Amino acid sequence: MKPVAVVGPLAPPLTSSDHHASHRGLLLRPEAPAGANRIDAIVVPTTRPTPYLRHAVELSKKLRCPLVALCSGKWTNASQVRAIDHEAEIIAIDVASETALSLPRFRTSSVLPKDFRRGTDTAAKRNLALALARMLGWRRIVFLDDDIEVSAPDDLRRAAGLLDEFDAVGLSIGGFPDNSVVCHAYRAVGGEQDSFVGGGALAVEISRNIAFFPDIYNEDWFYLLESDGLRPLAVTGRVKQATYDPFRNPDRARKEEFGDVLAEGIFWLLDEGRKIDDANQRHWEDFLTRRRRFITGVLRSLPQASVGHEERQRMAEALKASLGRLKRIDPDLCCRYLDAWRADLKAWHDFVQPLPRAGSVREALRVLASPGCPPLNVRIRTQKAAKETPAASSSPARFASVSL
Repeated sequence: MKPVAVVGPLAPPLTSSDHHASHRGLLLRPEAPAGANRIDAIVVPTTRPTPYLRHAVELSKKLRCPLVALCSGKWTNASQVRAIDHEAEIIAIDVASETALSLPRFRTSSVLPKDFRRGTDTAAKRNLALALARMLGWRRIVFLDDDIEVSAPDDLRRAAGLLDEFDAVGLSIGGFPDNSVVCHAYRAVGGEQDSFVGGGALAVEISRNIAFFPDIYNEDWFYLLESDGLRPLAVTGRVKQATYDPFRNPDRARKEEFGDVLAEGIFWLLDEGRKIDDANQRHWEDFLTRRRRFITGVLRSLPQASVGHEERQRMAEALKASLGRLKRIDPDLCCRYLDAWRADLKAWHDFVQPLPRAGSVREALRVLASPGCPPLNVRIRTQKAAKETPAASSSPARFASVSL
């Protein structure tokens, strides 16, 4: 079915006292020249068919940095990725499962009921990339989703330059709106809804910025947080998000709800100039009431959505799924999760700080592979000659296949 274009009617936008439609006030927009700022790698977690990586491959060639493709699922693997482009520098790694990685076992995962867990490996892949980068001495990497298009590579160079001052620099998401299912529905009924920056297009500084991605929806918002608030964060440039159908399956809304509640509840405080420590029992009692009123209000407003009857029904099913999951979220669970997140911040710091420097990807992955699990499979295509002289760029890339 064709994805629904969730664009509100041509009327004054709705507002809600129970919802912050934008967190853009938390972002700085400093000027930055494109320059020749170095990007050490572009990292793309992927489960989609290999052609989705072609754009990222072209970007890596233009920016003269390797593409790190973290592959899993039945639609792609490292061997397929290596064949995309014989002139590109590619590091493709098969991530069979989270248990194959020797990463910390986070309390933020164990504190949740099993059906609250996200069920994807995106966070684990990004954490693997962070550890790998530290071991290889990379300072600036760009996380990019495989459904994001960067029309101006210089925007990434600007973002990399700003990492001298900021821990992370996001690119504004254009094209299809990058929001949760609930916020898509809010926009569809005429709500004024913005997008924030996130892991879909995010440049990060590795050496001084020690943060991790928890296994939860909005994991990228949590990566941008430190113990008492938002890390030094800026936004520059623009990328385009490919169209998708947010209402295809109501289970999407159900799985997003806990992460959306936590992130929106914390950023509500930050918008008001308060601290994460203010996210106490009383805050969550108040915010959960607001959240219930907000979703119920969107559900009641569906008749005014400028979409067809079938799409409206699917929106209603998604919103009801969110409300069903919301009934199981209480202030105590929110507080316990934040306690676990703070503990995980320390656990991640204790894990990455002593990681040894590695002389190669192969050596680093030996350390990051979990003992007793099948070895990580990596396909590496290097292009040393091309880096030494521009005239060598037309020569075949030297390819090495490594099974660790």
